[in-house]
Amino acid sequence: MKKVLLTMAALAFTVSVFAQGTVIFNNNLAASGVKALVYGPEGPAGTPASYISKTGNTAEGTPPGTQTYAGALLTGTGYLAQILAANGANQAESSLQAASSAPSWFRAGVNAGGILQVVTTLSNVPKDAAAATLQVVAWDNSSGKYPTWASVQADWQIGLVAAGKSLPFNVNGIGGDLNPQPYLAGMTSFNIYYIPEPSTMALLGLGAAALLIFRRRK
Repeated sequence: MKKVLLTMAALAFTVSVFAQGTVIFNNNLAASGVKALVYGPEGPAGTPASYISKTGNTAEGTPPGTQTYAGALLTGTGYLAQILAANGANQAESSLQAASSAPSWFRAGVNAGGILQVVTTLSNVPKDAAAATLQVVAWDNSSGKYPTWASVQADWQIGLVAAGKSLPFNVNGIGGDLNPQPYLAGMTSFNIYYIPEPSTMALLGLGAAALLIFRRRK
């Protein structure tokens, strides 16, 4: 009996060590301190505008900002979003890991740009952690090829698909046995964009150099 009790205690300790904290994944709830909508590329794929990365809230965001976006608000199940996290405040972006919960998608109509609310479990942040560093990522999955953030990153880096990241931000009082799940107060808006292939970058550089020479001659 004693051995059984010791085994149960050890199992309980193991579960507590690996227990994961939770947050409410919702970027459009001004009453809870966050309205940080997500936007599409600044221009059609292959145009210089499509390579522009932007972050920061608009004047209608919570908190209000000064950023502007030309891209349409993301809408529908063809776009996905996921949370990356690390335990503790102000952690390096390189230390952030994807949440263990599945990605969510975007709402439509008047709620476009907002992520469908889900409770997200953070893979490397314990229950009731004092703080965590979070980042929201989003990408185009209209092809159906990219069900997770891990699956899209390589193709994003070579210009095959549009994706983007919010600025990292801190959230206090991570959900668990004592804390309720917190909202993403501190998140700011961002857009998804294409990363140009090296050959495209070279052409853009040549174009910029030619324009500079032309202006100097004038």
